[in-house]
Amino acid sequence: MASAESIVDAALAALAGGRVYPDVAPTKVVKPYIVYQSAGGVDETTFDGADTLQNSRMQVVVWATTRAEAATIIQQVRAALTDAPVLGTPIGASVSVYEDDTNLFGSRQDFSIWYQE
Repeated sequence: MASAESIVDAALAALAGGRVYPDVAPTKVVKPYIVYQSAGGVDETTFDGADTLQNSRMQVVVWATTRAEAATIIQQVRAALTDAPVLGTPIGASVSVYEDDTNLFGSRQDFSIWYQE
């Protein structure tokens, strides 16, 4: 059975040295790394019940030691999630972020991903 998380994990596995994590990265992880989490989606439930076609709004964040590296990797993420077999749709453009506590640069983007449950 497919899940949005397994689809994203497989699509991004080759990026950021394979450091791709659901929700939160391990403590002291090598940079750069990618985290992702489901942030809702479209519910296709009707009076006939739930459909096997499911949707997830997946938020992906790249963390790196430089702005340039974060920007490059989020472009790779976009390519991986919009190409076959995922065929995700970006929800807006990527957003640049900076984390004062860790001195890391980030790039965040949301994707709509449809899949069969």
